[in-house]
Amino acid sequence: MRIIPAIDIIEGKCVRLSKGDYDTKKIYNESPLEVAKEFEAHGIEYLHLVDLDGAKSKHIVNHKVLEKIASNTNLKIDFGGGLKTDEDLRIAFESGANQITGGSIAVKDRETFISWINKYGPEKIILGADAKDEMVAVSGWMEESQEELVPFIQGYQEVGIRGVICTDISKDGMLEGPSFDLYRKILEECGPQLLLIASGGISTFDELPKLAELGCEGTIIGKAIYENRISLKQLEKFILDI
Repeated sequence: MRIIPAIDIIEGKCVRLSKGDYDTKKIYNESPLEVAKEFEAHGIEYLHLVDLDGAKSKHIVNHKVLEKIASNTNLKIDFGGGLKTDEDLRIAFESGANQITGGSIAVKDRETFISWINKYGPEKIILGADAKDEMVAVSGWMEESQEELVPFIQGYQEVGIRGVICTDISKDGMLEGPSFDLYRKILEECGPQLLLIASGGISTFDELPKLAELGCEGTIIGKAIYENRISLKQLEKFILDI
């Protein structure tokens, strides 16, 4: 299972929110690059970089942060937040993203999102399927759609999507543990070919082997690292032991 730390960006700074609420913003570091370099120094190869300003503005904003991290580390970066147009995608990839995650766009503009899958290939495009009560949420989680989570994922599997990041919003940033039952259900109903990346609620190191056992391909860890619930040394050992 891949370990994928998260860096969320507001105004160029590394922050975390709770349940996607911008009013809960907590700044952890003024320099996302510094944070990214520390991850890399502990054997981490992957990074989930979220442009929260972009999610709010509905277009890419913090591409300079992406560019800085991509050009000063060897981390493989998955970038998301506010990607709505072909131009947003072009900027993200030219700034150094290895993959992008599309969430709201996949709900609101299926045609464009499918065109991205066809143009860049499923290894470059990840589906962001964030959920509240098993309904897909969009627009930085400020809106709930009418899409049911599992059929939504299955619909995109039919057009080639393999990688899916699923966040249970009720868990995000709460340090209460991930949604094991939800991930089990998704993997059972969508099949072993789905590369499911668990996100939200990771609070202790012990949860990581359980997610791996369930069959999650990766897990995104945010606040648990920043609040010292899980140490980078522990993650380094986990990666070495895989």
